[in-house]
Amino acid sequence: MGRYGGCWLARMATKLEKTLRREVSIGGRPFVVSLSPEGLKLVGKGRRKGLELAWEDLASGDAALATALNASVAQGLVLEPSRNNRPQAKRSKRARRSREARQA
Repeated sequence: MGRYGGCWLARMATKLEKTLRREVSIGGRPFVVSLSPEGLKLVGKGRRKGLELAWEDLASGDAALATALNASVAQGLVLEPSRNNRPQAKRSKRARRSREARQA
């Protein structure tokens, strides 16, 4: 509760009207969580397809069933971040020159 001009106001949560995207690190790997009015989605960073869960399923207790069904339908789904988004070890100038020489 906050006080403004002698009146006490109850703080309300902001309504989710647009998709909100945030990057999270799970086990040292980057993922993107998208929260939308329809539900939430977890994808590996740099990927388009991921795990989706509707708010209705979560609220009704059918979240486990919905997740299992989505997993069985999308067996070829790759949740890993794309290789373009993985942190790479920094190479020395000597290693870079020898790699360039091998490619030439």
